Amino acid sequence: MAQFQISGFAIVVGAAGGIGKEVGLTFAEAGAKGVLFADINYEGVTEAAEASKAIATSPNYRALSVKVDVVDVNSVQEMIDLAAKEFGRIDYCINAAGVDVAEYVPFDETTPEDYDRVLDINTKNIFLVTKAVVKVMQNQQPTQNNLGRHGIRDLGRGSIVNISSVMAFGAVPHKLPYTTSKHAITGITRACALDYKLAGIRCNQVCPIWVKTPMLVEESKRLPGVPGLIEKLTPFKRPIEPDEVASACVYLCSPSAVNISGSSVILDSGLMSGFSL
Repeated sequence: MAQFQISGFAIVVGAAGGIGKEVGLTFAEAGAKGVLFADINYEGVTEAAEASKAIATSPNYRALSVKVDVVDVNSVQEMIDLAAKEFGRIDYCINAAGVDVAEYVPFDETTPEDYDRVLDINTKNIFLVTKAVVKVMQNQQPTQNNLGRHGIRDLGRGSIVNISSVMAFGAVPHKLPYTTSKHAITGITRACALDYKLAGIRCNQVCPIWVKTPMLVEESKRLPGVPGLIEKLTPFKRPIEPDEVASACVYLCSPSAVNISGSSVILDSGLMSGFSL
């Protein structure tokens, strides 16, 4: 369907692996003209960018890779400047960088150092990237798409999607910094949507439960009961696949979601509706 086409240029932050890598690959596959893969792990994003070329569907597709320190304002600005220079515009920005807590400990045993580390990488990074990218988006021309039988439709100047978690709406024991960071992403998302809606810039967040990533592998090592909990609480008895999260990002950037901004797409397998054991 024409409403689900992706035809612009994207930045994916945190694209060396996990959700971010899959988002970059999915955007290439969905028709993006170009994707900038960005991460602190330069070798990882270089490999991801190269892999995207084999599945890209746009005939003139371009893949770029860059090393970025998401908590350094100069590094973030250099990334945005590179994308704007090479692509000419930035239509989509996906913020997928994130870390877990160093230790699962009660509130009173949480160290200030780990609190600052998690909040910096999970929350400050989104502030810095969004702050830089909206300056590009608001100065570029709005786009229009031909939706066939639905005619020409205005799409605005850009779409920003933040990868968050169901922890943006709840809490679990012993993960204060992580939970706090995800709640903060909701605030950033809504504030951005409000400040730039008249400029035609949309900002939303995707909030999944457990996703099959290296972070989940590590969590399962530290908490061996997690796989059993996932099997018991989710209807398909498995974690969410990264491509399922990426599909939500594509939807939020597509013409179908042109009226969605400041919202949260919750991928929780019905878990927040209540427990059924």
